[in-house]
Amino acid sequence: MSTDTRPTDLAPTNDDEPVLLDWLRTMREQHPVWQDRYGIWHVFRHADVEAITRDPATFSPTPPELVPAGAEVRCGMLTQIDPPEHRALRHLVSAAFIPRTVAALEPRIRAVTGELLDAAGERFDLVDALAFPLPVIVIAELLGLPAEDREMFRTWADGLFSMQVDDPSDPELAPRIAAAMADITAYLTEHCRHRRADPCEDLISALVTTEVDGRRLDDEEAANFSMLLLLAGHITTTLLLGNAVRTLDEHPGVWDELRADPSLIPGAVEEVLRYRSPFTQVGRATLRPAEVGGVTIPADALVTPWLLSANRDARAHPEPDRFDIRRGLGGGAQLAFGHGVHFCLGAPLARLEARVALEELTARYRALPVDHDAVARAGGCGTTSGASSAPGTCPCTLSPREQVGLVFQRTWPWQRYCMVY
Repeated sequence: MSTDTRPTDLAPTNDDEPVLLDWLRTMREQHPVWQDRYGIWHVFRHADVEAITRDPATFSPTPPELVPAGAEVRCGMLTQIDPPEHRALRHLVSAAFIPRTVAALEPRIRAVTGELLDAAGERFDLVDALAFPLPVIVIAELLGLPAEDREMFRTWADGLFSMQVDDPSDPELAPRIAAAMADITAYLTEHCRHRRADPCEDLISALVTTEVDGRRLDDEEAANFSMLLLLAGHITTTLLLGNAVRTLDEHPGVWDELRADPSLIPGAVEEVLRYRSPFTQVGRATLRPAEVGGVTIPADALVTPWLLSANRDARAHPEPDRFDIRRGLGGGAQLAFGHGVHFCLGAPLARLEARVALEELTARYRALPVDHDAVARAGGCGTTSGASSAPGTCPCTLSPREQVGLVFQRTWPWQRYCMVY
């Protein structure tokens, strides 16, 4: 039971998970709606977080006047747009991510997973070997980008995800973001121009050739939308697989259960999403005054709903700190992918990739222990603070028919730039 403590004026970072979880527990019980030193309102309870994510008419993606740095990528960026424009843009690519279409990708996902594991050798980094390349190959093929460029994608992603941001109104933020995005924006703009001249059967071609409300996206809009799909289209699965490995290492009996009964794997994926949500929080701004948890938040205020806190709320999940693959999550109980119009477009794909990867791993290997000595020598799991998580490293050591893994947590840049869109 948490003791009554006065919160500090900033949220803790993701560096120390026990500290963060303890702080979130205290905030849920004692300060469910709280304002930090920068004037950002943080919301912690499940019911309140769900209500915010379901109400874009009140809680909008952050407008550029509140976070000027966000104006750099607002055009075509689905995370930063409200209906009706959001609905029209989302419709452009939604057919590629509906469950029926995603299900057809399973043979390819399984083949890629097998190829990556075959090539992994006896000592490898799980992120390098599987958790990063698997979803990158899949989303690159969907977009029509060369999968062999994935190391460039990773360099660009690391540059964005490692950006430390405390104050979203910092005037120095915009040039930092512009510099971090320059290469990937130029790369995707060039691909958009090529597809406009010579369309193919891929998502970038759909973005540049399909009309939205009587017009086609320009190169800037199409490149920004492509960037979101490329980065968000792999990061959630990378995080999810790393979190699954870490969590299963902490609960070794569960690995044996999954090996004995693979039908339990979808439930395990859902529980990992709840237990260690890939993105800890999202960002919104109030378009009008709103009452949340008995507290009135004024208009034009930045709001941070904590997905991780909501998924650890005992009001929604009995014994929330217990990992239970038979919990039977569904509907509004699962907030890892958000809710409402900004519900994660790629959720079906992330779930499928995670399920297939865990099926292949549990079929091949009788255990997946973390090499804690290697982690210690590497200086820990390489975490940084921030609103969400991004890939790190995963030092692995193999014994016959065994493998290891490690979780990682880093930061998305400036504005809760997560896959909840």
